[in-house]
Amino acid sequence: MPGLNLILLGPPGAGKGTQAQLLRADFSLAHISTGDMLRAAVAEGSELGRQAQGHMERGELVPDELIVAMIRERIGAEDARAGFLLDGFPRTIAQAEALGRALGAGGRELSAVVALELSDDVVVQRLAGRRVCVKNPAHIYHIDFDPPKHEGVCDQDGARLIQREDDREETIRRRLAVYHEQTEPLIAYYDQRSLLHRFDAARDREHLHEIIRAELAALRFAEGL
Repeated sequence: MPGLNLILLGPPGAGKGTQAQLLRADFSLAHISTGDMLRAAVAEGSELGRQAQGHMERGELVPDELIVAMIRERIGAEDARAGFLLDGFPRTIAQAEALGRALGAGGRELSAVVALELSDDVVVQRLAGRRVCVKNPAHIYHIDFDPPKHEGVCDQDGARLIQREDDREETIRRRLAVYHEQTEPLIAYYDQRSLLHRFDAARDREHLHEIIRAELAALRFAEGL
């Protein structure tokens, strides 16, 4: 029996990574991240990986046709036949249309698009407040929500805490501008196709997960998936 085929959308800082891991476990989905997929293809030395590597080494964006070909290959893999969760793809209307054609050619279709919605100001607060240990980047704090006991010092190893370049407000604002220009139009695109499910990502992550899981479980039951 086919499973859920999902897309996860949302601005940076909306918690897509956290929710993706939880939903993957809830519904036994293949979690397909374009970044992970590109790195794996390059490491494996596949033909698509070699083509993508050339663009990446030249500092170019990987063309849509290559990304779509990789996605088509990945969703056809054995672990994705029972359902998948796309994270980081599509990013544009053109990619969404190409994905629709690829799925249709394989006799498959999307089940739902999960849209995590969060205001720009909250995104900036979440990301700009992060501080990372210079000794172990896995030790992460937040100046408002999870501060260290001593300002600027890691609780676990006493090393200095820094703000990464990606977490500076001006960098976050640029990333948000790209999201609004290129990816946010997908909200209306999938809403018009009755696939969109909106969720307030400002909620507590556990509560948010419960709401998303319940709505997708109801969808799966209604469609007999």
